[in-house]
Amino acid sequence: MADENQTNNGEAAAAQPQQGPQFNIQRIYTKDISFESPNAPAIYMKEWKPEIKLDIDTATHKLEENVFEVVLSVTVTASLGEETAFLCEVQQAGIFALGEMPDQAKAHTLGSFCPNMLFPYAREAISNLVNRGTFPPLNLAPVNFDAIFAAYVQKRAQQAQGEAPKMDA
Repeated sequence: MADENQTNNGEAAAAQPQQGPQFNIQRIYTKDISFESPNAPAIYMKEWKPEIKLDIDTATHKLEENVFEVVLSVTVTASLGEETAFLCEVQQAGIFALGEMPDQAKAHTLGSFCPNMLFPYAREAISNLVNRGTFPPLNLAPVNFDAIFAAYVQKRAQQAQGEAPKMDA
């Protein structure tokens, strides 16, 4: 009888899949897009040796329990001397459902993994906009969101230590 119960319990455990961290992409979309060429057409007559400035930012908004919107903002500014050749801004967003996972894993997923998934879409949108502005092709290099997130976590930890009350010995 004891052997029979062990066998039934073993079968029941095998029939139930083990629950691990869950992740689901619900939607990826362009939230905002802008392209400006304030000095056209005069800028086209100049030698094309631009200074390219890249700014990246992320924001996370909780939509409902374990469902988040992550917005990756990418701004590219190309300048020739003091003149702006073009300014391109893209906000690429996604809605992501996260199952139960530790807070540290959730923060890493939202702060690094999700932006990493959104970046190729933003990079393609920027490339297309620059092309439509009739500028030479612009292909942004991949971004290491893990390193950016790690630097952010380290900075927050240092700020928390700096703000902690000092103890007299």
